[in-house]
Amino acid sequence: MKTSKLLFLASTVWILGTSAAEAQTLNWFSLRQEQRNIVTVNAGYDYAFAYGIGYGRQLNTKLPTVINADFTQPAGEQLFDDFKTKIGAQVLVHRINHVHFIVKVQGVFRRYHNEYVRLLNFGSDMSGVIGYYRSHWFAAGEFGFDKAIVTHFKHSDLYRADFPTVKDGWYKPATGGNFYFGLQAGYSFGSNDITLKLGRVVQEDFQTNPTIPFYLQIGFNRRF
Repeated sequence: MKTSKLLFLASTVWILGTSAAEAQTLNWFSLRQEQRNIVTVNAGYDYAFAYGIGYGRQLNTKLPTVINADFTQPAGEQLFDDFKTKIGAQVLVHRINHVHFIVKVQGVFRRYHNEYVRLLNFGSDMSGVIGYYRSHWFAAGEFGFDKAIVTHFKHSDLYRADFPTVKDGWYKPATGGNFYFGLQAGYSFGSNDITLKLGRVVQEDFQTNPTIPFYLQIGFNRRF
């Protein structure tokens, strides 16, 4: 029972840990100071086919900063059965002409449910972006780390039928993180951006792959 429980914990954390594609992708060179609001819609493939919405607010700070909130859920019959939210900030920390260096820090809350368990997870997502940005297009590389810090397990009666002594509650699994790296690009026109992200995901031991080891996302931003 103990071995099965640990294997189950590891497999579910794999699912929770993959969330590379959901943050807003911005063309920092075309983002004007008076454009305080950024609305985003996106769709793509991460751990499943998913779609999402997001909102960003540009702050009046010395370093260009956008705080953002994103909501994503996989396509399926039951709305809000599984979902993922991110709240955080992106900061343009340095630029040399058209080369920009961006840092992203976000808190993550995820819900995952199947016939055996319902999981609620709190985590973090930190990444760095370096790219070449122009008024009408940009291309950049990104490297980040998504960590599932603490997870609440609520087991179903079906699972308890096989493991009646299993306990619900908060767990802090040791293997709950994924590194991700990839490319992002976009085309800007007027106050709009069309963006593309694609990349690879690997577990924090750099040896184990998640069930779906890649991500792809197409997005649309409206700045105003």
